[in-house]
Amino acid sequence: MIGTLSRRERLLVGGAAVVLGVVGGFTFAVQPVLEHNRATAELVPARAQALEQRRDLVARRQAIAAELEAAGQRLERAGTRLLASGTPAVAASELQKLAKDMAAQAKTEVRSERILEPRERGELLEIPIEIAVSGEIRQLVDLLARLEAAPKLLTVQDLRVRVVNIAQPRELLATVTLSGYLLPAKART
Repeated sequence: MIGTLSRRERLLVGGAAVVLGVVGGFTFAVQPVLEHNRATAELVPARAQALEQRRDLVARRQAIAAELEAAGQRLERAGTRLLASGTPAVAASELQKLAKDMAAQAKTEVRSERILEPRERGELLEIPIEIAVSGEIRQLVDLLARLEAAPKLLTVQDLRVRVVNIAQPRELLATVTLSGYLLPAKART
């Protein structure tokens, strides 16, 4: 079929084939390479920033290790402030004894005590007790100060104070809901 075409028509068909080859080569070979280079050039600043952050992290390795060691020591010290017993019942008994001892030191009279239901607080188990003590206002303030300065981590959840005898308002009856904290056995491992 090409043999029936004139020389001019053959040149025109050949030129069109060359133009088609150049356009196709540009579209399918050169343009994808240019797009890839553009996309890679856009990633260079982000990758340089990530590399710089990693270099800073490697340079601070000693400081990070020291911070980790300090955090471990703080965690160890905080662990000594938790109740030592492994079960909630024994921990509640330990908390009762601690509260009674502090009440005796504050020269208040323990009227009643009651163990409340333990509650989970994240990784810790909260062991609450309710204790009713009577005494003068200075003695109750002394008891609260002793509870705050206790060697174990104790929190006062509720405090209700009332006068025992309205005619003689010297003696007060305080009901304190006190909580200690325990690390459950499953969290220790």
